[in-house]
Amino acid sequence: MHFATKAIYGGFDDAGSQFGEVSVPIYQTSTFLFVNADDGAAKFAGKKKGYIYTRMGNQTIKALEDCGASLENGFEGLGPASGMATVTTLYMTFLDNETFLE
Repeated sequence: MHFATKAIYGGFDDAGSQFGEVSVPIYQTSTFLFVNADDGAAKFAGKKKGYIYTRMGNQTIKALEDCGASLENGFEGLGPASGMATVTTLYMTFLDNETFLE
């Protein structure tokens, strides 16, 4: 794919399309359903994959992370949970780390 195509479809997996959508759907839920208490406990413990709370990740954020990684020819991307987390991540990345340790 060329850069412009990656920018639009880089995080989209049409194999995971539930309703025949041709672009990434926006999931606006905050929490997710568990099959039972054991399923929820396993996901919270990290023993089972799945989404548990949107600030910790959801399908839309995963598509953003995958798109960013695709654009940079990387392995994984990072989608911070809030705007302030994004700003802090940028500052910590580009500023001298010794500034924050004093």
